[in-house]
Amino acid sequence: MHALSKITAAALLVAASTAGHAADWSDTSIGFRTGSKFAEPFGSTEIHKNIVNLTHASGYKYGSNFFNVDFLMSDEKDPAGAGSTNGAQEVYIVYRNTLDIEKTTGTPMKFGPVRGVGLTLGFDVNAKTDAGYNSKKRMFVVGPTLSIDVPGFLNVGLLLLKESNAPYNTFSNTSTPRYSYKTHPMLTAAWGIPLSKEIPISFEGFANFIASKGKNEFGGDTAAETNIDMQIMLDVGALAGGPKGTFKVGLEYQYWKNKFGNDAGGPAGDGAFAKTPMLRAEYHF
Repeated sequence: MHALSKITAAALLVAASTAGHAADWSDTSIGFRTGSKFAEPFGSTEIHKNIVNLTHASGYKYGSNFFNVDFLMSDEKDPAGAGSTNGAQEVYIVYRNTLDIEKTTGTPMKFGPVRGVGLTLGFDVNAKTDAGYNSKKRMFVVGPTLSIDVPGFLNVGLLLLKESNAPYNTFSNTSTPRYSYKTHPMLTAAWGIPLSKEIPISFEGFANFIASKGKNEFGGDTAAETNIDMQIMLDVGALAGGPKGTFKVGLEYQYWKNKFGNDAGGPAGDGAFAKTPMLRAEYHF
C-alpha cells in the first residue's frame, strides 16, 4: 500500500504538470468502469474489478500529450496476499508525448490518408499488491506515429519498448532483482471516431500488438501479446441538451491474449487470455 500511495502521488503530480502547460486544446476526464470477467495469468478468469481513471489529453504548439492513471480494485478472486480475503489493488500509469514533425521542423508531412507524422516518447509504470507476482513494471517507449485523416482521430504508431520488472512473491517471500526484458516492438493504434451525425455516439479505444520480449525473469519464454480495448460511447449530456462531450456512458470490451507476455497455452493457463465486457462512464471537464 505504501508503494501504491507513492506511485499515485507521482501520477497526480505528472497530471498537474501536464495540464499546467499552455495548451491549444485540452480534455480532462474522470471515469469509472466495471466488469466481472477480468482474468489474471495463473489465476481466475472470473475476477470482478472496479476501475477509476483520470485521463488528460492536450495539444500544444509542437505536438500533443496523453496521460492516464488507472486505479484497479479486484475482488477476492484476485487476492491481495497469500491467504487474504481482500482483493488486490493496482495503479497503472501511461504517459505519451508526441512531437509533431511538421510543427517542429516546418516540413509538410501530409500525404495520402496521413495528415501528420510525429515522434512519440513516453512510459508505463505500475505497482500492484497481489498474492503472487506483485508487479513493479517500468517501461519506456519511443517511435514514429502517423495521424490518419478520419472523422475524429486515428493514430497508428510503431514503438520500441524497453521494459523491466522487479516482482515480489508473497508465497515464498522472495524478491526478484529488477530484470530487463529484450527490447521489442509494438504496433499500436488509438482512435475516437463519431458514428452518427444525428446521435452523439462514438467508437473509441486502442489496440496493441506486442512482439515477444524474450526470456522472462525466471528464464521462461514470453509470447507475443494482443490487447484490444473497444468502447461504444454515448454522449448523454449532449443528448439531453447539455454541453457536448461532458458526460458519456457506454459499453466496453477488452480482448487480451497472452496477457503481459504469458502464453495462454502454457502454465499461465486461461487467466492469460482475458475477454472482458464492461460498463463505462466518464465525466469530462
